[in-house]
Amino acid sequence: MDTFLAVASKREVREYAGRPIPADATQRILEAGRVAGSSRNRQPWRFVVVESPSLRERLAEAVHVSANVRGAALVVVVAVSGRGPTAFDAGRAAQNMMLTAWNDHIGSCPNGMTDPDAVAALLDLEEGEHPTIVLTFGYPAHTRDPFRREAVEWIERADRKPFDEVIQRL
Repeated sequence: MDTFLAVASKREVREYAGRPIPADATQRILEAGRVAGSSRNRQPWRFVVVESPSLRERLAEAVHVSANVRGAALVVVVAVSGRGPTAFDAGRAAQNMMLTAWNDHIGSCPNGMTDPDAVAALLDLEEGEHPTIVLTFGYPAHTRDPFRREAVEWIERADRKPFDEVIQRL
């Protein structure tokens, strides 16, 4: 898929079809996060894949919309440590994973946490490590064909501020 089309057509998916994600697709998603650029190539992240049903249920209670975790085929918590722009680095890794998933017609959604400290304890994160985002992945319950529109058409249909409101040229 063309990168611009992938960016323009990707929407958050909160309802999943309930079918598993193939191992090779999961590997690509995680590799895409691993190879993301980071400040000084520190790679301050670790990706915690939550597979245990009981752990997933407890994690579901710690995000803003628990159904996202409960219905997902793959749940990844991005944890970071260290100094510098770790939140930016984590965002780059997360976006790489979500766009790679979308390339395979797998939906995704970033999920905020109600209590990141509780999530850190739940996942037994290392000293100085904290969770930044919970990513959920799965095949969308309602399929969307990114190729049915041009990138410009997807952008026109997006609920976003107008271009001139967010772009300033000096």
